[in-house]
Amino acid sequence: MRWEVVSLVLGWTIGLVSLPLIVVGLYSLYAEGLEPAIRTFAAPTLVSVSLGYALILRSRLSDPSARVRDREAFASVALGWIPVVIVGALPLWLGGMFHGPFGEYWMTQGMHPGDENSVGQIMYGLLHSWFESMSGFTTTGASLVDPATSPVCGSGQSGTNNFDGDCLGSQRNSLILWRSISQWIGGMGVIMLGLLIFSRALGGGMALARAELTGPSVSNLGTTLESTARKLWAIYVGLTLLEAILLFQFTRMDAFDSVNYALTTMPSGGFGTTDGGIMDFDDAKIESIVMVFMLLTCINFSLLYFAFSGRSNEIWKDEELRTYLLIVFVAWIALAVNISSSEELDYGILESIRYSIFQAISITSTGYSSANFSDWPVFSQFVLLLLMIIGASAGSTGGGLKVLRIRIAFELAKREVMKIIQPRKVIAIRFNRAVVDEERVWIILGMISSWMVLVTASMLTISFLEPNLGMNDVLSVSVSLLGNTGPALGDFGPSGAASSWASLSTPSLLASTMLMWLGRLELLTVLVLLHPRTWESD
Repeated sequence: MRWEVVSLVLGWTIGLVSLPLIVVGLYSLYAEGLEPAIRTFAAPTLVSVSLGYALILRSRLSDPSARVRDREAFASVALGWIPVVIVGALPLWLGGMFHGPFGEYWMTQGMHPGDENSVGQIMYGLLHSWFESMSGFTTTGASLVDPATSPVCGSGQSGTNNFDGDCLGSQRNSLILWRSISQWIGGMGVIMLGLLIFSRALGGGMALARAELTGPSVSNLGTTLESTARKLWAIYVGLTLLEAILLFQFTRMDAFDSVNYALTTMPSGGFGTTDGGIMDFDDAKIESIVMVFMLLTCINFSLLYFAFSGRSNEIWKDEELRTYLLIVFVAWIALAVNISSSEELDYGILESIRYSIFQAISITSTGYSSANFSDWPVFSQFVLLLLMIIGASAGSTGGGLKVLRIRIAFELAKREVMKIIQPRKVIAIRFNRAVVDEERVWIILGMISSWMVLVTASMLTISFLEPNLGMNDVLSVSVSLLGNTGPALGDFGPSGAASSWASLSTPSLLASTMLMWLGRLELLTVLVLLHPRTWESD
């Protein structure tokens, strides 16, 4: 391991976080005034710039042609998330979304109903900010903003506050915007942003891209990584702007909500601007627009590039896309039939169709909720759980195991059955009319097996730390965290997610952030990271 290379990559990565911090800081300056902007965003920006510069300065890599090797790339990506999340947590902590060091100041601003924060409250506030930031950058979408944790809307002591309004909606707009931007950056990846701007300085960028992106075809879009990154980000930015414009122009969303929901839709994030999120609007037009863009986030970005470049005939040839659309369609029909026939739900046919299609797509993407699916029949909840596990396409911003891997694992199982029936027949596994290398097949199978082990370990950990949770909660929370989905089932569903997350113990919150991190890293990165040879010096 060449630590000077890792230091260089980390330096650029952390330093780049200062750019969105400056943007949101300027917005805060304009909308909220000089003092709140400085108290909230000055210190995180300074930390980002100074730490990034120190790491770059520490690097002894002077030859720009030196390449980043695979193990250095995986280590850089894995380690890079930690300081980025820390820097991202600081505005939430300093800005008063959670209990921070400026409690007395925010009280004078009419944002704190109680006394100056105690040391214990400040430390818990730091933990809550860390959780919220990790959930943002990993695009999980789980939130702790609740009267039990936020001084803006409660005492911070569970069960002693009487706030019954919109806790998230009561926060400062700059902090809500920062949460949304953290998801937007995390969706494409901080490393990919760095590759767009500093690919020549970093060198060996393709290894970094493979370490951060889940898709198999990152090299198919351009002759150089810089051009590939430019094309991916052009699609990402363009679709974000288009969604924001459509929401603002054709729905009753205001400009602020339109921008925020566009920023959290494209990364498959799920953060909203109010406690109820999309449900608060109860608008079929809004749901339709959001649903289209959620579907786009679940498609391999290479296919989106082909579509925009006039090569749309190649899209429908993709077996993964066809499989994903088939899964969503079948889930939609199953959900619609089940909830429309339920005697406990007062849904008509049209409502059942509307809610089921939105949720079938959302659960593999953002995790938005147009209805409280925690009240749906067990069959429907089981379908949603399966969709959480399956996830979206490889190379998309969606979470889960990915359709590609499940499809190849299915083909492997089918081949093994055929070998028993016809032992002398040579059967190759094909995908998209090409033979899949045996090495790749077994890597995918190993990743699926590792994921199952992680889910099992997560369930055991959470059930041990939270003995009062039921099996339904433990299972869905584990899958949701590792799949970076956000909402789970039961008490962690749409209606009570924030309060349920806020009620978890400190060890459980720390374990949850670890699971989000592991889910976002992808299993291959985790396995490389855990191997002792990765950390050996050259």
